[in-house]
Amino acid sequence: MQTPKNIAIVGSGLVGSLLAIYLRRLGHTITVFDRRPDIRTIEFSGRSINLAMSNRGWRALGEIGIEQEIKKIAIPMDKRAMHVIGKPIYFQKYGKHGEAIWSISRGVLNRKMIDLAENSGVIFKFGEKVWDVSLPEAKLRTGETEKGEWKEYTYDMIFGCDGAFSRVRHKMQRRSRFDYSQKFIDVGYKELTISANADGSHKMDASSFHIWPRGGFMFIAMPNIDGSFTCTLFMPFEGLNSFESIKTKENAKDFFKVHFPNVIDEIENLSEDFFRNPTSAMVTMKCYPWTYWDKVALVGDSAHAIVPFYGQGMNAGFEDIFVLNEIIKENGDDWGAIFHEFQKLRKPNADAIAELSYRNFIEMSTKTADPNFLLQKKIEKRFAKKHPDKWIPLYSRVTFSYRPYTEALVIGETQERIMEQIMELPNIETKWDSEEIEDMILSLL
Repeated sequence: MQTPKNIAIVGSGLVGSLLAIYLRRLGHTITVFDRRPDIRTIEFSGRSINLAMSNRGWRALGEIGIEQEIKKIAIPMDKRAMHVIGKPIYFQKYGKHGEAIWSISRGVLNRKMIDLAENSGVIFKFGEKVWDVSLPEAKLRTGETEKGEWKEYTYDMIFGCDGAFSRVRHKMQRRSRFDYSQKFIDVGYKELTISANADGSHKMDASSFHIWPRGGFMFIAMPNIDGSFTCTLFMPFEGLNSFESIKTKENAKDFFKVHFPNVIDEIENLSEDFFRNPTSAMVTMKCYPWTYWDKVALVGDSAHAIVPFYGQGMNAGFEDIFVLNEIIKENGDDWGAIFHEFQKLRKPNADAIAELSYRNFIEMSTKTADPNFLLQKKIEKRFAKKHPDKWIPLYSRVTFSYRPYTEALVIGETQERIMEQIMELPNIETKWDSEEIEDMILSLL
């Protein structure tokens, strides 16, 4: 236990709620502010991509004993199901036997996390917009409008967990020597739904992450515990096969018939979703420093927003909290040292997973349908099985381990250079599983 502090957290999303539980367990008084209404009282927004919880996220939940509670609302997916036009569905196992990522509805999880935080004694102030932050004094000012009357609250410290467009970070950006960048990709996304069967069962394999790779765009589907699938269409904003090019419901139906023929029974439903749900943008946001004295710290997306193509946004945010807690154990009440060590450890890893996430979009949308890529993965899998001490595939390093993201990035690049040489060998498709190839990889390592 630390000396109790009066702490504010801005943002009641997944990271804010989990951080609140952690800090409450350490004996602090916690108040969470959110400009939005309580999401437990409203329908979720239709802007969500289902979450893929993996080892890093589960470790953070397990540390405070809520892992099993959350698994009740999640579905394990141990493989990809690839839907390529003109071919039967084929499956790609994610990792070794028993390794899986878990599909969870963002809305369902967020509601559950807020419940757990409230049950631990956290106070939530919903519908209260933070307009100003005094960094040296750890003061928040809230109100209905930016020009209206404000309330002022004073705390011992403030954590900004208010997302990629954080109000807390916005205030920190005005400080001298604060580095900040944001980069939008020209691909947007739209949430869609495949409903459950009449008996509540799933219409597709529920232990798979379903992908329809189509080059410049793709469609994914992840199972929910109610039998439905939350689907996401990723596509450019403008140009051929873009959100701009689909102007009518008939356009949408034709688009799905041509590019996703095996969801034809769902086309009416998908077409309605297409025009009802918003088209959302994706951004990579980097900044530094993440802390101000021993008073203010950024955690999760407010410090390092990433695109969702490795399924690591939530996992990286939860790992922030796990690492912060480990640093607290070592430094006691020295919050200056805690904040300094936290940002020093996490910043390089945040940059690494941002880069890996961007690269994985190319892999998911284009390469997963490429026979050469699939052969490369077969070679890697065979080699990794025979030499587990010498080769862990990049995906497994990111998803099924706790090793730093920086390490995964560097080793992944080395492995890719080796595999480029292997794939250029004559007749590789006939001798891919030979001792010759195995020995060559060993020599290149």
